[in-house]
Amino acid sequence: MADRASALYSPVVHAIALLSFLGWLSFTRDWHASVSIAIAVLIITCPCALGLAVPIVQVVAARRLFEKGVMVRDGSALERLAEVDTVLFDKTGTLTLGRPHLVNKADVDPDALALAASMALGSRHPMSVAILAAASPGSIGSPMNNLAEYPGRGLEASMGTTVYRLGRPDWALGRKMLEGADGWFSVSLLVRNGQQQARLMFEDSLRSGAHSTIDRLRRQGLSVGVLSGDRGSAVADLASKLGIDDFTAEMLPSDKVERIAALTTAHSRVLMVGDGLNDAPALAAAHVSMAPATAADVGRNAADFVFLKESLASVADAYEISRNAGKLIRQNFALAVGYNAIAVPFAVCGYITPLVAAVAMSLSSVLVVANAMRLGHARAGTLPTRQAAIVHPDLQPVGAGS
Repeated sequence: MADRASALYSPVVHAIALLSFLGWLSFTRDWHASVSIAIAVLIITCPCALGLAVPIVQVVAARRLFEKGVMVRDGSALERLAEVDTVLFDKTGTLTLGRPHLVNKADVDPDALALAASMALGSRHPMSVAILAAASPGSIGSPMNNLAEYPGRGLEASMGTTVYRLGRPDWALGRKMLEGADGWFSVSLLVRNGQQQARLMFEDSLRSGAHSTIDRLRRQGLSVGVLSGDRGSAVADLASKLGIDDFTAEMLPSDKVERIAALTTAHSRVLMVGDGLNDAPALAAAHVSMAPATAADVGRNAADFVFLKESLASVADAYEISRNAGKLIRQNFALAVGYNAIAVPFAVCGYITPLVAAVAMSLSSVLVVANAMRLGHARAGTLPTRQAAIVHPDLQPVGAGS
């Protein structure tokens, strides 16, 4: 809006000043009065208020977001965040803390666990970290040669003619697996040449503020969904805990991008919240994106916002602040345009001297700045359910897939 306005502002203002000069000169033949009136028009229409309308609000909003534990990586993202109508969450590391732990260590053969740990040395995935934490330090060998990581699937290594896979059951075994009785536990398989060697079961904890954040987003009229690479039962259990009906499991990174592209084609504007290597393409494809500070480097680099606190309440806080910032920007535009609509006719008619015009122009800038500062000094009550995000710890065990 500011760019479009500025394209017309300068020629229109100079044209008005020139016409004022020519008009007064033709009627009064007084060069001094005509020049003074033209100068008064130029001064009183100085675009300070219009130029400050957007950036001052963005600066104040960025400060307020930082106070809430959110860093803004792209200034234009604040405007785009206020436009979203759909919020999609990744599961592991986003709705959950991303710190799963192995729950069936006693049932896993120590040699198989040591082999899995050697493969996990080559990955930063949360499950790999959990495997390394569960394995005995003395049993972990050196990283395996010819190790490859397939985002959304798992790890593959070869030793001669032997091929090992560690990851999603269907990918590791090379065939579709039926849901077992593992419930909401996330499962990875260690497979040797197509034969299962170990079944590793993980659980994670829900992020604090998850319930209240979902409720706040819904009250704002947003659709909420989950896109996950984890098993169907684990994702369904998590979605049930949070009251989310729209969820999709066992998705590859490309599947998430396709889902976002389909929503975009249907004229939806998506906020994607995710972390890790698997979510980077989806974060880049979304209308606007957020990632936790614990996300992988590629995830943080792809996101427009990074929230530093453990609580998921930062997502709702950021959306509400962006909405309030958008309202203040529109108010500032109205103030700047209204000021000119009132002041310019008086200047053209010769009722305002250059000195008075300078004072009026300065006051209009002060007014715009003061209006923007209302966002920075908003009380806690101006952001709905802020306290609700604090009093709901929501630390419940859930599955921990991709």
